[in-house]
Amino acid sequence: MKQFKGTGRLTGVIVLIVCMIVGGCEQPSNTNLAAPDVTPEVAVATIQSKPVVLTTELNGRTSAYLVAEVRPQVGGIIRERLFTEGSYVKAGQALFQIDPDLYQAALNTAEAALARSEARLSTIQLKVERLRELLVEKAVSQQDYDDAEATLKQTLADIQYGKATVETARINLKYTTITAPISGQIGRSNITKGALVTAHQPMALATIQQLDPIYVDVTQSTTELLQLRHRLEKGQLQRNGEAQKKVHLVLEDDSLYDRTGQFKFRDVTVDPTTGSVILRLVFPNPKGFLLPGMFVRAVVQEGVNKKALLVPQQAVSRDPKGNPLTLIVDDTGKVQQRQLTIDRAIGNDWLVSSGLKEGERVIVEGVLMVKPGVAVKAVPFEPGEKSQNLSPSEKIIN
Repeated sequence: MKQFKGTGRLTGVIVLIVCMIVGGCEQPSNTNLAAPDVTPEVAVATIQSKPVVLTTELNGRTSAYLVAEVRPQVGGIIRERLFTEGSYVKAGQALFQIDPDLYQAALNTAEAALARSEARLSTIQLKVERLRELLVEKAVSQQDYDDAEATLKQTLADIQYGKATVETARINLKYTTITAPISGQIGRSNITKGALVTAHQPMALATIQQLDPIYVDVTQSTTELLQLRHRLEKGQLQRNGEAQKKVHLVLEDDSLYDRTGQFKFRDVTVDPTTGSVILRLVFPNPKGFLLPGMFVRAVVQEGVNKKALLVPQQAVSRDPKGNPLTLIVDDTGKVQQRQLTIDRAIGNDWLVSSGLKEGERVIVEGVLMVKPGVAVKAVPFEPGEKSQNLSPSEKIIN
């Protein structure tokens, strides 16, 4: 009987444990409660048209405003060099001195020959006058008179020839002092004292370059030129008056040159090897900061787009084919997708040619949380501080 009694107690304990386990595994009856419906919030920017000055960067190089290669106009031995290499010289300043002795002697000879002819002139003129009076009285023959008159004409011609010879000798003597034809910076001398030079020799003695102002020659492709003309004809761009001629310069280190240049002219000939034309610009260079041959980028104005539509760059994405897309919030508060045509980047924005209208709201933040057709809550986008890593041309625009 004791054995059965202990077995009953054990059975009761097991039953109690099973009931506790079953009771603890029961689930609440309100398992079908639905999660609250939350409308996603996005930041939008309202598109407004505004006038924007459009520019383009064109590559080019600097070149001297004036270049003069100094060459001798007479031959001889260089007696002295009269300038310092690399210095600034003025027009008319003496640069080289050729030995003038031979040319001085030639001038003296020419002057003496002229004086001899002039001395004979008065005697021959008197003789002709006397023979003319005697010819009237038949005291001399016509032949004697004709010979005297011919001698007079020859003497007059000798005088004219002598004057020309003297002037030539004087010019050649003057050319023994080689002077600067223009003002500017002179380079190194290609000859030294004691060197023999010849008139109009191929090698220049030195080169002078005027660097203030200085030219900047940039290239523009004919494709860009035609596109610009089409925009102007269609009214998409308008000329910006005198400001159109103002040009900015970006140097090789991406710094902005501190002076504004002027657009002079566009060449009328297309280079067949590159399919481009040359644009000539002029920049002041009082400190000589720009040197000939430097590579630069000129920021040239194309015109003014008075109704430009700008979209923040972070609001634009790309499809697998690379086509630009953006999401907008329509009047009903739902998301719509738009395909865009982008012209260029301006600062932190894209200039949109087509795909958007003024007044539409573009989603700038929260793009990853929504998709087309979804209802959203739109709040105004508050842009932060503009990026400081803008290109020089973008800084100019802004």
